Amino acid sequence: MAATVDLKEPVVGGSFLIEERQPEEVLTPEDFTEEQRMIADTTRQFVDSEVRPAIPQLERHDWDLARALLRKAGELGLLGANVPEEYGGLGLDQTSGTLISENVGRSASFAVTFGAQTGIGMLPILYFGTEEAKRKYLPRLVTGELVAAYALTEAGSGSDALAAKATARLSEDGRHYILNGEKMWISNGGFADVFVVFAKVDGDKFSGFIVERGPGLTNGAEEHKMGIKGSSTTALILSDVKTPVENLLGEVGKGHKIAFNILNIGRFKLGASCVGGMKLMLHESVRYANERHQFGRPISSFGAIKAKIAEMAIRTWVGEATVYRTVGLIEEAVKATAHDGESKLRAIEEYAAECSIIKVMLSEYCDYVADEMVQIYGGYGYSADYPAERAYRDSRINRIFEGTNEINRMLIPGMLMKRAMQGRLALLPAAQRLMDEVLQPSVPSFDEDHGLLAAEQKLAENAKKVALMTLGTAAQKFMQALEDEQEVLMSIADQIMEAYAMESAILRARKIAARDGEQAAARYVTMARVFCHDAIERVEKSAKTALAAMSEGDELRTLLAALRRFTKHTPINAVAARRSIAEALIKANRYID
Repeated sequence: MAATVDLKEPVVGGSFLIEERQPEEVLTPEDFTEEQRMIADTTRQFVDSEVRPAIPQLERHDWDLARALLRKAGELGLLGANVPEEYGGLGLDQTSGTLISENVGRSASFAVTFGAQTGIGMLPILYFGTEEAKRKYLPRLVTGELVAAYALTEAGSGSDALAAKATARLSEDGRHYILNGEKMWISNGGFADVFVVFAKVDGDKFSGFIVERGPGLTNGAEEHKMGIKGSSTTALILSDVKTPVENLLGEVGKGHKIAFNILNIGRFKLGASCVGGMKLMLHESVRYANERHQFGRPISSFGAIKAKIAEMAIRTWVGEATVYRTVGLIEEAVKATAHDGESKLRAIEEYAAECSIIKVMLSEYCDYVADEMVQIYGGYGYSADYPAERAYRDSRINRIFEGTNEINRMLIPGMLMKRAMQGRLALLPAAQRLMDEVLQPSVPSFDEDHGLLAAEQKLAENAKKVALMTLGTAAQKFMQALEDEQEVLMSIADQIMEAYAMESAILRARKIAARDGEQAAARYVTMARVFCHDAIERVEKSAKTALAAMSEGDELRTLLAALRRFTKHTPINAVAARRSIAEALIKANRYID
């Protein structure tokens, strides 16, 4: 049975910016069922016992071993978790599939191999393939007999995927498409059997195809990468490669629907994978800090190290809360739709902005944790003989995968504005009400909330107001030209992300407190509190930059006055709070949820 949340109907994507939620309305890791926890444990044991010891061999490009590990993952059911049983999968819920991704993230290189197989390589066939194609390929993909890859990027079309130049033309007998072109950065490229390839039919109709390795299809040499060295990355050359017309994915000219919808799934799965990596990095950092002695004491006893461990723990916990909150939204939406693939994809697309938030936020949290891990290890952190060096190199790709963080930052406010213009999200009326509030003199409130995390809840609400004020100002100032104001868009995205993370942390902490009592939830409440107080300062700084880029004179002074009102807060003793967070992990000598 899947974990559930108390929702009367699916939540509108992006509505977190203008609506409030209650703890019982969000999915948190504390809601996982026993079955889901067993799936997570099975995955973690497989990765720790089979995959992580094999990393040195994988980094020497032993692709036979990579295939063998995929087959073992297939035997455990991990490759087909979200594939319906009729095609050989387990037909599990989205939460279970995300937990698998999280725990596979404990081995970054294999996570890339695994993700290319189960995500971008397999899902286009599941959601857009013909019935014949599904029955032909999916059962062999979920066992690991066949290895899949995804071929979208070209030398001249990275983020601008629709500018691809690879071509496809129908053969004279009408039985095959003939593909020509070159693709780059193909994960699993060196040993995949089946490729999802994007090309333009007749040079202009962007379309997706299933292409088997065969005559005319060759891969280039392995790329010499900074990190994820244990995954295969090559170019793919297509020279008059034939694929049956039955291997067309979806409709001719509708390839963008495949590419962009599959990316939404990839983004929240990548965020989950980052959570798994962060937990392992934090675990190893704590253990090393306890073992390493300087000046006659373990370095974990020093305040500077405690501050690092605490912030690593905070970002891991908050990131995890945000990931599974989003997965919970997707889960409920998918359950409320028809069972066909297109309906499920539409349900996931509803939360495209949230998926981009997850991708950006978690990839940057992961980089932060990796960087601090190196610092805790000191000189040994720079040595390839210790785990910090590999973790540091491996984490960097996450900010580029699944659309760069810059692209995703611009997508977040862009998607919300698009929904608002379509009438699907009541953003504009909310922005107008807020601007009316901004222009009114501040009136003291005597109806104060003294409940758990009440001050932080107010900060989260005000962070939303700041994001809405900045977005509304930008929309009014630039109108249709807003998409060209990239610096402003990225700043707004930062404010939106902080607001979403703040609220997610508060809701999770409150949910734990309601279940276990405030005393048992004290560490989680402290993490939420520290995060929110830091986040509101980041929101204020980001908004100042954006508002100053859009306004001047009296208008700017009015907006800055409102900003000061919204971000005003009494500092907490963050030093003591961080020490208490770190000391719990140091005492346990491991990562603890």
